[in-house]
Amino acid sequence: MSYNNILVEEKNSIATITINRPKKLNALNRDTIQELHEAFKAAEINKNVKVIVVTGSGEKAFVAGADISEFADYSVAEGTKLAANGQSILFDFVENLSKPVIAAVNGFALGGGLELAMACHFRVASDNAKLGLPEVSLGLIPGYGGTQRLPQLIGKGRAMEMIMTAGMIDANKALTYGLVNQVTSQEELLPLCEKIAGKILNNSSVAIASAIKAVNANYKDGVNGFEVEIEQFGNSFGTPDFNEGTTAFLEKRKADFPGE
Repeated sequence: MSYNNILVEEKNSIATITINRPKKLNALNRDTIQELHEAFKAAEINKNVKVIVVTGSGEKAFVAGADISEFADYSVAEGTKLAANGQSILFDFVENLSKPVIAAVNGFALGGGLELAMACHFRVASDNAKLGLPEVSLGLIPGYGGTQRLPQLIGKGRAMEMIMTAGMIDANKALTYGLVNQVTSQEELLPLCEKIAGKILNNSSVAIASAIKAVNANYKDGVNGFEVEIEQFGNSFGTPDFNEGTTAFLEKRKADFPGE
């Protein structure tokens, strides 16, 4: 499948999705959000893909925000629809994928860019990364899940400060806050993500999908995460991956998980 705003590469069971609008600092417009949805969906159903990495093209930005020119004249109803549709087809969609999604944050991750990174299962940043939610400086608030996911990741007080000041934090502060998992040089960013993906590939993709579902359940209103964990744990005993994993352990060999 060909795209106008993104690039997709598949190698060694890793799909790398690159937002490719460098002249716009990879800003998210409607078309890019739709293309990202299609690329993530394709990676999800592709049995050869086990891990997904998302990043931005060029050296300046992961995603420097939304394309403001698209919605500068929106009405209340249009703005509401913009947020609802975006969350549905991309941000919530990514969070609930059954395959691990790693955000390789190179440079600016602002507004919708940080919201996309936070929707991923975890984040690795280059040492020149700058992260923030500047929406209140435009008379807006984050609309793609930022007010929900940022407090979950760094705590209410720090999230309130970041949102209210519209300020950016650097990669090292983001690491201290727990907003990113690791920081490395820009040159080593994708190789490090591939190294982490390689460790993930050693494990059961079926079990990982269950773990994602169980962890996410803790953050859903009206859902008892412990009950979801119990259910997913029990279901694991009925999978070929469980049989292979336990047999390999007892036979003191590396497991060769059959997967789905």
